[in-house]
Amino acid sequence: MAATDEQSTYFRKGFGLKADVQGDLSADYNGRIVDALRERDYTLTLEDVTIRLAREFGFCYGVERAVEYAYQTRRKFPDRRLLLVGEIIHNPHVNAKLRSMGIEILVPDADGTFDFSAVRAEDVVILPAFGVTMAAFEALRATGCVLVDTTCGSVLNVWKRVESYARDGFTALIHGKYYHEETRATASQVLKYPGGSYLVVRDMTEAHEVCAYIEGHGDREAFLARYRKAASPGFDPDVHLRRVGVANQTTMLAKESLAIGEEVGNAIQRARGDEARARDFRTFDTICSATQERQDAVIALLEEPLTAMIVIGGFNSSNTISLAALCAERVPTYHIEDAAGIDPDAGTVHFRRAGVKHVEETASGWLPTEGPVRVGVTAGASTPNNKIGETVARILATRGLVLQTA
Repeated sequence: MAATDEQSTYFRKGFGLKADVQGDLSADYNGRIVDALRERDYTLTLEDVTIRLAREFGFCYGVERAVEYAYQTRRKFPDRRLLLVGEIIHNPHVNAKLRSMGIEILVPDADGTFDFSAVRAEDVVILPAFGVTMAAFEALRATGCVLVDTTCGSVLNVWKRVESYARDGFTALIHGKYYHEETRATASQVLKYPGGSYLVVRDMTEAHEVCAYIEGHGDREAFLARYRKAASPGFDPDVHLRRVGVANQTTMLAKESLAIGEEVGNAIQRARGDEARARDFRTFDTICSATQERQDAVIALLEEPLTAMIVIGGFNSSNTISLAALCAERVPTYHIEDAAGIDPDAGTVHFRRAGVKHVEETASGWLPTEGPVRVGVTAGASTPNNKIGETVARILATRGLVLQTA
């Protein structure tokens, strides 16, 4: 079917089929154990084991919306080829479910670039919650295919912020991971404007390097070499670090994003004075509300005495990684991808070590075999309730306990 006009081939608000897919969504992702925890003030106690669930956890609005739109799209176009530009969210079970529904997930190359040469005008292409780069969007529009855009509203807010920076001649300094889909999409927004520039910093260590350069202590060639993958084409630190606007990937650790903004503002002030800071520096908290709520809920839970903390979510889920980092500051923490990470029979847990990139390990004896224990549980914004419930069941099974929810 040939493409007609933009209105008929680009959709951001679903197809009015929410009621039609609600039963499928509930069957695939809801969890009775989580319901039971909510009913009991987020607490379950069996014998001498207490499970404490953070009051904000799991699927956020943006994730729910993206997954629902994917289901609606399958219902709307039952006989069309459906393609998804990368993972819709960073949860392996959700993405596997979409594959089982006949949605083909496109995989980028090592540089994060997608090949759309096989996309046809009669295809339907879903854009993920993270968004896509301007180049990818324009390439897909050129094919004439139907586009279903599930980009999260919180991400769109960041795009507006960095666009305003570029429009006003500020470099967008983005706290994020330069290789992450969301950050790549956000960074591309500044290139709408002639001379638009960006630089991505992963953490406070890198932010301090940027601050040092702003204050005249950096080596130009070393700086360019270090940040060549994290900077806009033609980035010149001597030019582009004079006027800076700070933003962030929405799923980063909020307190670090705020601290980075403060450090950069202070560096400009030390280098060129109060007027320069007022004139040449901007910062806004662009952490999404759901990310902030989940981090705040974990901080509140950590005020209680806990034996251990279980954080559930994809090992490539940035917001889950941030939650695990928060927890690891206070209590033994195990970031598991799903319930299968806990082996009740062996008494082991397979987890991603907080604060250490791409390091997974298996620990035995993580939960004491005798005596009272209190285990905190939370989950990243892309983790469905049924996976949280399965995890709670396995924690209890590690102590030989079975929860009856029927």
